Amino acid sequence: MDIDALRTFVEVADAGGISPAASRLGVAKSIVSRRLARLEADLGVQLLNRSTRGAALTEAGAAFRDHAARVCAEIDIARETLQPAGELRGRFRISAPLSFGPTHFAPVIAEMARRHPQLQIQTCYSDHFVDLIGQGFDCAIRVGYLPDSALVARRVGPIHGQLLASPAYIAAHGAPQTPDEILAHEALMQGTEHWQFMDGDQVISVRPQGRFKADNGMALVAAAVAGLGLGYLPDGLTQTHRASGALVPVMTRYPVRPAGAYVLRPPGAHPARKIRELIDLLSAYFEQSPNLEPPSAHNAATPPARR
Repeated sequence: MDIDALRTFVEVADAGGISPAASRLGVAKSIVSRRLARLEADLGVQLLNRSTRGAALTEAGAAFRDHAARVCAEIDIARETLQPAGELRGRFRISAPLSFGPTHFAPVIAEMARRHPQLQIQTCYSDHFVDLIGQGFDCAIRVGYLPDSALVARRVGPIHGQLLASPAYIAAHGAPQTPDEILAHEALMQGTEHWQFMDGDQVISVRPQGRFKADNGMALVAAAVAGLGLGYLPDGLTQTHRASGALVPVMTRYPVRPAGAYVLRPPGAHPARKIRELIDLLSAYFEQSPNLEPPSAHNAATPPARR
């Protein structure tokens, strides 16, 4: 049975159509169609119902999809076992946050591509959480507080933040002194999240209110600089504004609870070597830039310590 045909079937099943699967694989739609036809001929069953709207799994296809995905994953692991120090090849799809990704993580990912010329890396930058399995990603880089999920997570570094406001906002509205007082202020938020602060070893959770919301960290930074409210913001996005005085810390007696940066992957006993190497590179970056400063070319190229 052709492994390329198996991989193609899994991509079509997860993407929901031949066109998006072809885009993920970087091949022509005609190649995808031929591989699927060959696989169905080998198995003697129809795996997909094709239509102008896409491709839907048949009952047999739904039963076969997970088996095919496991076979592909096991073959990848077997190849890495035979050649643990060999060149990384194939495709590597990464989901990364838009708020930090292009400025902080992109140089690290680019360094990985430089080291492995045969590796095809596709990175999607978005602050929305993607469905790794359903959308065909190998892993995701996520920052903040990690919610419970079935995904396997590896922490690669800390994310520190502060409660900030512009001098103009403080002059007009004052600054909160305790977490409870935040409820009387305009908060700049991503949605309906809780803000978490430390009082010694105790975590204090506050659900703020505000009229300005955005799903991107840099948009919230801009709103804070404009004096629209209090920002619960990571240091890696605000260092320039704090240095210039455009944003100043408030309520410093109650520091923001530290968060983290993580690499998430679908469940499985053994992570692929490409994921392990990304984890090593990101861990080395955080060791060199604990405050999450944008990496220089020199820092991004420094070989990571083996773990």
